[in-house]
Amino acid sequence: MRKKDVIVALDFPGKGEALGFLDGFPDGERPFVKVGMELFYAAGPDMVRLLKDRGHRVFLDLKLHDIPTTVRRTMKVLSSLGADMVNLHAAGGSAMMRAALEGLGEVEGRPLVIAVTQLTSTDAQTLRQELLIETPMAEAVRSYAQNAARCGLDGVVCSPLEAAAIHAQCGEDFLTVTPGIRFAEGEAGDQKRILTPEQAAQAGCDFIVVGRPITRAANPLDAYRRCVREFGGTP
Repeated sequence: MRKKDVIVALDFPGKGEALGFLDGFPDGERPFVKVGMELFYAAGPDMVRLLKDRGHRVFLDLKLHDIPTTVRRTMKVLSSLGADMVNLHAAGGSAMMRAALEGLGEVEGRPLVIAVTQLTSTDAQTLRQELLIETPMAEAVRSYAQNAARCGLDGVVCSPLEAAAIHAQCGEDFLTVTPGIRFAEGEAGDQKRILTPEQAAQAGCDFIVVGRPITRAANPLDAYRRCVREFGGTP
């Protein structure tokens, strides 16, 4: 799987809306897509299989966070869907992250496994006052990333603001998958730690996850191509 790619977040309430959106892309253009909790819970596991059959790479974004045994068993089940990338919360701890890999251990060509550090909707005030984490955001994220790397995961989900520091600490091959991407003229919405696609590329992000700026654009195909162009990839 090549680095430097745009992942389109299919944050739709059902199968029909997601496929209707993708039908707007020409036959030779199959974007890397993200299936999150909303679509997965609405359309079920077969949604991932259908997208794979249609030629898409799939990031299955379920953010597992449970006891190690449950995560291991769940990853073994998810491995049958054919997703290219799966994730869990680094806050679940090292035992849970290692268990996730064990669940995929018998699968040939397993998906990439990445850990969520801190959600891009979390700011320093929330981190300190609600999560009771006194460590500065950047330091906390680097620590989560280092734990994930030690456990053998392939990378982390982080904000684009933290990608360079994570690469410096964990190596250039350790993937940074970054939501919180907006066009320069776009609204931030509920995201707090954001950059534009061009800024994300300059920051060293490997994959950017983009939802509303593409899916709710007047012309989604043009918005996707603009995002790819600004990030420095090819559709």
